[in-house]
Amino acid sequence: MVNMTDIHSITDFQRNVKSHLKHLKETGRPEVLTVNGKAALIVQDAESYQRLLDLVERVEAVDGMQRGLDDVKRGRTRPMRAAVEELGQRYEKVSS
Repeated sequence: MVNMTDIHSITDFQRNVKSHLKHLKETGRPEVLTVNGKAALIVQDAESYQRLLDLVERVEAVDGMQRGLDDVKRGRTRPMRAAVEELGQRYEKVSS
């Protein structure tokens, strides 16, 4: 889990929105907002959130490539021609 050091109450956030927004943009770090002392929300600026989404997308792509390489290494593959022929036969039956 990420060490969250910017922790504030929702009440403080509501009272000082401009200050919090400035801080979010300057630091690029999210803030934890609490209700009755318990974490309730995470807020962050849009640019930082987009970077996070981009990173997740890259990690998922690398993970998919790794799974494919593992399949090749373990012999869980077959020639493309055989797969295409099977798909052709399967969908030929569906469309008939």
